[in-house]
Amino acid sequence: MKKPENQNRLGRQRYGFSVGPEKAVEALRTALAMGADTAVRIDPEGKALDGLATARVLAGELKKGNFDLIIAGHRAVDDDNFQVGPAVAEFMDTPHISMVIAQTIGDGKIRCTRTIEGGTLVLETALPALITTQRGLNEPRYASLPGIMKAKKKPIDTRPLSATGTDPGDPMVKILALRLPPERKRGRVIDGDGPAAKAAALVKILREEAKVI
Repeated sequence: MKKPENQNRLGRQRYGFSVGPEKAVEALRTALAMGADTAVRIDPEGKALDGLATARVLAGELKKGNFDLIIAGHRAVDDDNFQVGPAVAEFMDTPHISMVIAQTIGDGKIRCTRTIEGGTLVLETALPALITTQRGLNEPRYASLPGIMKAKKKPIDTRPLSATGTDPGDPMVKILALRLPPERKRGRVIDGDGPAAKAAALVKILREEAKVI
């Protein structure tokens, strides 16, 4: 890969990739303000993409480059399916480590500590690799005012889905409806003179009103 004029201290360019509508630009601008050199948005052109289809598109574009390390979030905040990062690694035939909370890089390898149920696990793999992040991995860089102003002027490389050359296929999962959760009932404060009186009042409410005892 040709070294860009604007490069970090390791001599590598940092890209931010996103598949999404116009509002995805805000996240990419934040990435530019925090240190990314180039931002790429793939416009789905109104097509509904599930996690697997999104991964196919991202993998197709990432294969065109030469990356040492791909960092992805471990889940999306909309469908919460944990699929995109690992699926990108699978489509790229690249090793991946998920739920990473600490990492070190050296000698062409990355060593990661990842969370598992009831503890942590240390894994190591050769680069290039993909990792998905977990809270606690790092302290995000503060986006300075000059960085924010520069990010506003940087162009976003927008690529229509139809021009990427990747067929995402038909989504296996379709969103039929989105609803807000039902509102919770307001809590009730039990009045009484002292703990014993409050406990007696609570028992009375549970027996006579709630009818659970």
